[in-house]
Amino acid sequence: MAPRLLEKYKNEVVSQLVEKFGYKNINEVPKLEKITLNVGLGKAKDNPKMLDAIVKELALISGQAPVVTHARKSIANFKLREGMKIGAKVTLRGDKMYYFLDKFVNISLPRVRDFRGVSDRSFDGRGNYATGVREQLIFPEIIYDEVEEIHGMDIVIVTTAKTDEEAKELLGLLGMPFRK
Repeated sequence: MAPRLLEKYKNEVVSQLVEKFGYKNINEVPKLEKITLNVGLGKAKDNPKMLDAIVKELALISGQAPVVTHARKSIANFKLREGMKIGAKVTLRGDKMYYFLDKFVNISLPRVRDFRGVSDRSFDGRGNYATGVREQLIFPEIIYDEVEEIHGMDIVIVTTAKTDEEAKELLGLLGMPFRK
């Protein structure tokens, strides 16, 4: 079964974007390319069990196995050596990407305390959107009693849009709650 957001994109969002921006070709219409979840945790370099917990939680949240990230170079001030394990990341594409975005927008974001919407200034100038969450507890798969340490994560949504305006319109039509 195709994700609900993918059906919405095909049925409603494409026609609204064509109408607003006047695309001549259906392939010009922006679409989601991938979503990347990244957890960087400096404390994990000292505690390998913490890194295992991060990997497990990221796998629960995303539905696929994360990749452990390593330090690219040594930084003496952070007591960091090249090659040390310092975090984990997951790249979602296809159906899993749409399932995650649907869950993130409709279930997880409303669980954020004092939530008033996400910033509309987090675009990179090329149609990609980056946001962060302060704690992983907003995701329904995470059980509070089993969490060893609360940590945040970065979420990057990559689109095929050429401008930030097109990307904002695309994400807005897919349900992203931007601040008014």
